[in-house]
Amino acid sequence: MSEPVNRARRALTDAPADLLLDRIAAELARSYAVDGVELFQVDYRLSMLLPLGDGTPLTEPGHPGWRCFDHQEPVLAAGTGYFPVSVRGERGGVLRLTPVPEDPAVVAELAEIATVFGHELAAVSAGTDVYRRARRSRRLTLAAEMQWELLPGRSRVRPSFSLAGQLEPAYAVRGDSFDWSDDGNRLWLSVINGMGEGVAASMLTSLAVHALRNARRAGLCLADQAALADQAIYAMHHGDQHLSVLLLELDLRDGTVTVVDAGSPRLVLLRGGEVHEHPLEAQFPLGMFDGTDYGSQQFRLERDDRLFVVSDGVVEAAGQEVRYGDTALARFLRRTGPMAPLDAVRSLIGDLRAFVTRDLVDDAVVVCLDWTGPQP
Repeated sequence: MSEPVNRARRALTDAPADLLLDRIAAELARSYAVDGVELFQVDYRLSMLLPLGDGTPLTEPGHPGWRCFDHQEPVLAAGTGYFPVSVRGERGGVLRLTPVPEDPAVVAELAEIATVFGHELAAVSAGTDVYRRARRSRRLTLAAEMQWELLPGRSRVRPSFSLAGQLEPAYAVRGDSFDWSDDGNRLWLSVINGMGEGVAASMLTSLAVHALRNARRAGLCLADQAALADQAIYAMHHGDQHLSVLLLELDLRDGTVTVVDAGSPRLVLLRGGEVHEHPLEAQFPLGMFDGTDYGSQQFRLERDDRLFVVSDGVVEAAGQEVRYGDTALARFLRRTGPMAPLDAVRSLIGDLRAFVTRDLVDDAVVVCLDWTGPQP
């Protein structure tokens, strides 16, 4: 690692949480004669790159900043460089630097510094609202604020899988959610199709997510995770409230998927360009009855398979006269084959928005998982 990169790293780790951009700007001016440094973060809808502080949002498709964000590689345009700010596949935004010479060594070092910046941004965000405030183009509802705080992120990349998810309507989502975790050998994924309105829906989903995490972290099998969450929700609401969940556990060594369908969102498999809705054993939603026993089932993924999990709000999204429906969903999913999971998710949500010609009325969650095969 070069000395300028080391100095930038030290400047970032020593900086107060709210001054990351100021400190890295000073270091870049010193080491690379870069006198323009701006951070653009992607907003909650994945539709704008919003500046930290004063500035004009980047909204035009094909803009160099969006090309950088989409392809996750530096983009140079007329002496200005755009560099991805990402952490293990979680795309936060881009750094815009001016001037940047067309020197591959300098570009590589600036890209490394942007990655370090992304890690520090993720590390300090829990302790300041500076960056969260700048990521929103409008006010979040209280329910949406609660839901976004629950998420593990919006995208995740490891050698054996890539994963992404999105909530809609992003600024007013109520009960739909997702969660994931991996330990290098297994990936756990839950997708929740919520129930209710406003804060009550968010509180019910929060209870389910935390109960599932508690069971997962205790080492329980997938069926027992569902049973524990079911008991927690029933104990609180006595069957008056419940929610649908799809639980998956992927063995990263051989592609075996274990599934519990608790009144679930839809599971769709894209294999070799063809769409297959995977048949699952439907079971009661969590919290509907006292002491429900859940069973799991298994199937095997093949290398380069893609799974989509979508809530009812996707298929049931209503246009002027008809709903989006299974046929439109299958047709669109086939077109996502070349896209990375986050781009596939964003494109599907964009297609839904275009179909309904406004923000979605009902909650919708989309999660996309690519299995790239066992790694040595």
